[in-house]
Amino acid sequence: MPPRTVLTRVALTVLVPASLLVPSGAGSATDSVDTPATNVSVVVTASQRVRLEALPQVVQHGAEVASADAAQAAVTATIRPVRVGRRVQLQVRRGEAWEVVATRRQDRRGRAQFAAAASLDGSPLTYRVKARWSPGLRALTSDTVSTERWLDPSWTDEFSGSHLDPVWNHRGRDYVGPSRRSCSKGDPRAVTVGGGAVRLSVIKDPDATTGCRIRGRDAVAGRFAYRLNGHIGTEGAFSYLYGFAAARVKFQPRRGQHGAFWMQPVGGLYPGIGSEIDVVEYFGDHHPQGGLATFMHRYDGKRRVSSGGWVPDQASYLASRDDGWSRNYHVFSVEWTPRMLVFRIDGLETGRMRGGVSAVRQFPILSLIAADYEIPKIKERHLPQHMYVDWVRVWETRAP
Repeated sequence: MPPRTVLTRVALTVLVPASLLVPSGAGSATDSVDTPATNVSVVVTASQRVRLEALPQVVQHGAEVASADAAQAAVTATIRPVRVGRRVQLQVRRGEAWEVVATRRQDRRGRAQFAAAASLDGSPLTYRVKARWSPGLRALTSDTVSTERWLDPSWTDEFSGSHLDPVWNHRGRDYVGPSRRSCSKGDPRAVTVGGGAVRLSVIKDPDATTGCRIRGRDAVAGRFAYRLNGHIGTEGAFSYLYGFAAARVKFQPRRGQHGAFWMQPVGGLYPGIGSEIDVVEYFGDHHPQGGLATFMHRYDGKRRVSSGGWVPDQASYLASRDDGWSRNYHVFSVEWTPRMLVFRIDGLETGRMRGGVSAVRQFPILSLIAADYEIPKIKERHLPQHMYVDWVRVWETRAP
């Protein structure tokens, strides 16, 4: 359904580009090299607190396909009290010394966020941050975090070769009416694999001999060509419980269909059992609300309950004015815990959802779907439309 609400805005610091992650200085090691590896650390003093977290490799924007192993990890420091503009250094351990690899400034949420290498020659890396002196606050150094936890993902598909891996199946392969998708259906002809990516398309159904009549309160009445959609999922073959899921996606340019990376509960969506997690949906360039949305849907009895909406300040997550959701690949991810969902674009947090979070296994879905209310928004001469997915990756953590 079209987005109708707006996610709570989260102000963010821009991630450091890979070109800046070249060691620029060194400091002395102040903690033991045999500190147990962990991806989260917390230091509390009488006047300050710093929480440091190393997240999976969910940062990789660019024009071309790339190896998922080459993506960067996201490293986030949250410091209290908040001093907007306070300088925070990211340091990496080199032997028994510490090297400064990047410096950011604390944002109004108290965070400084970095993109960092996840490994060196296959080995994990250890990081810490140092918050510089600020009026009324001494310099503060965090405890260490390691990328080790994330170097062995639970499942990855990089779409090599020329055919889908058997883990994927084609979904929604029938026209269903009356419904909001009565004029489109999933079809293998709308899915191709090549060049290191899967291409999901919306195309005219070559077998249809008549037009489809669209009617309804949110549709433009008329007859339009039937559509075939690229719509694939791993139902019955792969699912997971809690953790991170990420997909590197380049979306379709035009309105008239929406691309999505989403998940549904194994066994179906029923009242009190699970929720649909729409990690990202894109409704095309030049959409009045920017095009990007995130949702969670569940049932409370017979009532469908939806949370989420348009991603705020969407342009702030782009690398430059020449960047775009249909021009380049970006990594869209969700962190799923028993209490919360955290959504990110290239490691930058876009919003959080609490309450009604699914507690059952979910399976990933990729789709480019033309709903009935969207079909009139595109002229048939502009078909086909394409969405490309470079890779999908899951790091399962299960319940703590």
